[in-house]
Amino acid sequence: MIGTDQTSVIEREDLQSLFDVVIARGYVPVGPTVRDGAIVFDEVCRVEDLPGGWTEDQDAGSYRLKRRHDTALFGYNNGPHSWKKYLFPPRAKLWEAVKTENNGLTVREAEDTKRPFAFIGVRSCDLHALQVQDAVFMNPKHPDPLYAGRRGKALVIVVNCGQAAKTCFCTSMNTGPRAEGGYDLALTEILDGDDHYFIAEPGSPDGYSLLAGIPHREADSADVLAAQECTKRAAEQIGRKIEISDVKDLLYRNYDNERWDALERRCLTCANCTMACPTCFCSKVEDVTDLTGGHAERWREWDSCFTMDFSYIHGGSVRPTTRSRYRQWLIHKLATWLDQFGMSGCVGCGRCITWCPVGIDLTEEVRLIRASEKDKEADDG
Repeated sequence: MIGTDQTSVIEREDLQSLFDVVIARGYVPVGPTVRDGAIVFDEVCRVEDLPGGWTEDQDAGSYRLKRRHDTALFGYNNGPHSWKKYLFPPRAKLWEAVKTENNGLTVREAEDTKRPFAFIGVRSCDLHALQVQDAVFMNPKHPDPLYAGRRGKALVIVVNCGQAAKTCFCTSMNTGPRAEGGYDLALTEILDGDDHYFIAEPGSPDGYSLLAGIPHREADSADVLAAQECTKRAAEQIGRKIEISDVKDLLYRNYDNERWDALERRCLTCANCTMACPTCFCSKVEDVTDLTGGHAERWREWDSCFTMDFSYIHGGSVRPTTRSRYRQWLIHKLATWLDQFGMSGCVGCGRCITWCPVGIDLTEEVRLIRASEKDKEADDG
């Protein structure tokens, strides 16, 4: 929590030390960088790899890079990537089997050879998304070994938001814009005239150890106030909202609402929303073999509830219509997820709105479902 005795200041010119310490301790630093007309996540080893002076203009179905009027290193919101691709890879080998003499069979589980990751620049909404996926993949009864192994070794360095995109609605989901815990180190970027520095708040023993290896000074009351004003400004910029106090019951009551028909006429079932979403976890497994039949492998790949094949069983697909597939996704995200995991499957990052080719906005759809229910009650009355 900001304002504690451990709050420190890291000057802009000392930020490279963060990367140096992380690399020296055996981590692969991953963070934001500019590539292919977007701000994406990739390995970053230098401050110069960060998107300094860049931001984005986002809206429903629209994303454009643009230059900032300053040199902020983290002056953006969210691009098409999320951190899940490092913990829950889009494609991963689970095991392989080799035929041996006398028709024997040797089965070997796939070994994860990746070095531990240091996630640099995690937003508060994405920190909550990691915690949502933890509930899915680190359930004590059946943890996923690949995810659990990588998550347990990962270093999480948050950068609190200093601005909001037009598609953000984290304040409605109580997931931002300031991270309140669950990180190793939290940074808030401050630009004030010629001053450019970061307020640093360690949140774990690893965070304290990391900060000890970076030049820093103790923060004063003015520094603390600047960090508070930074995230307050971001919160005030958020325009989209969603009422979540009763959203589960609202959606359960409206399985047959006419809005699903209107959505069917717009939705392309392209699965962009689920691929960009930081919490979606649908996957499929495929077995492959060589031509001799002597070697076989099992692979897991990302899938989406928007595809026809995802719910296919003998006799056909359980959800054959676009209407049923969009309804499945939205109700799972905002309602049945609560029953399964005790938390919402949405963190308000807005990626599904930005990267939908036709600009479907789930906050607007929930509002329209609520409004149609009230209109029906008025007509019945």
